Amino acid sequence: MTTEEKVSVVLQALDERKAQEIRVLDVSERTQLTDRLIICSGTSNIHIRAVVDRILEMMKERGIKGIRCEGYREARWVLIDFGDVVVHVFDPEERAYYRLEEFWTRAPRPAEASLPASQAG
Repeated sequence: MTTEEKVSVVLQALDERKAQEIRVLDVSERTQLTDRLIICSGTSNIHIRAVVDRILEMMKERGIKGIRCEGYREARWVLIDFGDVVVHVFDPEERAYYRLEEFWTRAPRPAEASLPASQAG
């Protein structure tokens, strides 16, 4: 599965579970760790776990397993590492505190046009 196909699957899962403030960043020219960062927020610990569960379920259906999933139990900041795609699902307080988007501000946002209509804006 290509990077863009993984991004598409994750975005579909985020839309289905009503994740908020979705951002996709192309960091391939800035780091060797990953190609895309997907950052979003959930409204509660239960919502964050539901978002993460759906991402993992949809990727597993396609034969892709997360290399690592961290933070699930606390569900304040969950990181799912698929190698070329890394997903961060935050609660609003953690996201405001860590401000990952600001760290990667110069990274292009290639998938903005690919966001579901309910998330575009």
